[in-house]
Amino acid sequence: MKGPEDDAGLSGKVAIISGGGAAGDGIGNGRAAAILLARSGAHVLVADRELKLAERTVEMIKAEGGHAAAFAGDMTQEVECKRLVDAAVDHWGRLDFLDNNIGIGSRGSVVDEKPEEYRRVMQINVETMFLVSKHAIPAMIKTAKGGSIVNISSISALRPRGLTTYTTSKAAVIGLTKAMAVDHGKDNIRVNCICPGPMYTPMVYARGMSDAARSQRARASVLKTEGTGWDVGHAVRFLLSAHARYITGQVLTVDGGVTLQGPERDSQDH
Repeated sequence: MKGPEDDAGLSGKVAIISGGGAAGDGIGNGRAAAILLARSGAHVLVADRELKLAERTVEMIKAEGGHAAAFAGDMTQEVECKRLVDAAVDHWGRLDFLDNNIGIGSRGSVVDEKPEEYRRVMQINVETMFLVSKHAIPAMIKTAKGGSIVNISSISALRPRGLTTYTTSKAAVIGLTKAMAVDHGKDNIRVNCICPGPMYTPMVYARGMSDAARSQRARASVLKTEGTGWDVGHAVRFLLSAHARYITGQVLTVDGGVTLQGPERDSQDH
């Protein structure tokens, strides 16, 4: 499992990946981050609402000789978020890193959207990050004298395209990131945000995607190629690592240059 990669201060550290499962053997953003952190020597607690999805990520890590454990819980419930953080500390005695990766999509304008759906999207996409961080930060301070957090937003926060509730929630993630960075810099905790573009992940292709739609998404980027969960995972690992020691409160766009071009409404959520 160990390669020539510089572990950048990750070896022996402990990370929580919320939303770290994925369907089958697919590589979602959270699963990729979990595997890459484990390859760099971190101990990873993989959390997902469905235990079997988290367990599959753990199996993939352990097959490479890494250290990981699975956790099942509903992160919209504060008691579950506390239980998640406690589990990481109980397993390995400390907490250094958090990748807030939970999110769902939504479509339509404020006129189209139902109020209950708006509240559900905001709860899952924003409040879960608030709640997990609320318990992770004190644990980082107590057990590791600092740490690093990455929150996953979306390019939809930067370039609205007909996904109003989703855009609103992902824009809130950016605001939350910057506020947390200011609040907890004094605690030696860095907080950054990633805005993925049109990644080809299980969450996207599980809904079905034609070859034409997939090709359209690839053409939307300057590089004329699609992104994958690995692209986001590498960005997460970088921002959590010591290589990013002087980076906090920043938004890293990982989109192949999609946001450099004119907006195009399509039929898939980012």
